Amino acid sequence: MGQTYTWQFDAPSGVYKSHALSNDLMDIAALEFKFVPFTKKIKTYGKRMGDTVTLPYYKALDRPTSAQLEEETRIPIDQLSMGTQSITIKEWGRGVEYTSFAEDLSVLSPNEGAQKRLKDQMAETMDNAAAAAFTGTDAKVIFIPTSLTGGTWDTDGTPSTSALVNVTKHHVSTIRDYMVKDLHTPFYKGGHYIGLASTKFLRGLRDDKVIEAWNLYLRKGEHIYNGEIGQVEGVRFVEVALESSLSNSVGTGSVLGEAVIFGEDAVGRIEIDFPHLRADPNYQGDFGRRRAVVWYGTVAFGVKYPTATDRECRIVRVTSA
Repeated sequence: MGQTYTWQFDAPSGVYKSHALSNDLMDIAALEFKFVPFTKKIKTYGKRMGDTVTLPYYKALDRPTSAQLEEETRIPIDQLSMGTQSITIKEWGRGVEYTSFAEDLSVLSPNEGAQKRLKDQMAETMDNAAAAAFTGTDAKVIFIPTSLTGGTWDTDGTPSTSALVNVTKHHVSTIRDYMVKDLHTPFYKGGHYIGLASTKFLRGLRDDKVIEAWNLYLRKGEHIYNGEIGQVEGVRFVEVALESSLSNSVGTGSVLGEAVIFGEDAVGRIEIDFPHLRADPNYQGDFGRRRAVVWYGTVAFGVKYPTATDRECRIVRVTSA
């Protein structure tokens, strides 16, 4: 028998909920996440605040040719302008049907089959949802490798041409330098950017033998990210195996694997209830003969700065038309 959990009846919804079991489920599911840990929760959003949150941000000021003043010169005044981004909350959930309530609920243990299937499904669904924000058209800046050392840039969120080669160290260097000196994207942490990359993308770097192992650059007290395989040119790379999150076959002849490289505050997350378990003791109203257990949550993800503007853009996508 699995561990015994307490289920509490929620009268308004007519279902049983187990938050203790849900927490165990989340602890295990979190070990599988690749994208979700790099999203930032919007703490100002919660229940009874509508279905959409608008995130305002101040746009960067223009750089003056000179800010030097003469004695009789008045201080020039720049206009402060704002941009906004909206994220709309969404419902998520799937479930499993049972014919024996007491016996089948005891199976829902982190160490047994049904529990694992729900955990795997939820983790994949949530990570795909987060990945869709990182790779959507609100992430405006795109790099497309078209030679072993160069590529094409797009800044409207839509790739304009097909990739002709897989990624190399030269491409990572180009992207990193563009983020530093042209976009002025803040580092994610400690002078590093983060790269979430498909297996095929990383194969190009592995074949170049340029990946520095994580144990060579992490300092005492720093932690390794789930799936982190090393760094190249100050970009710490995490391998993403899910094809539904990042493709391994884009470009001419499916030559390129996708990736996203980003700094801090790239994607925001709003939530009312992060996924938890619910049990319906009278599923389909068949006199209690059929019961169901589901995971359910209300969560949404969105790019925080949907622009290609200097000092605003946070994400560079590597992909192909």
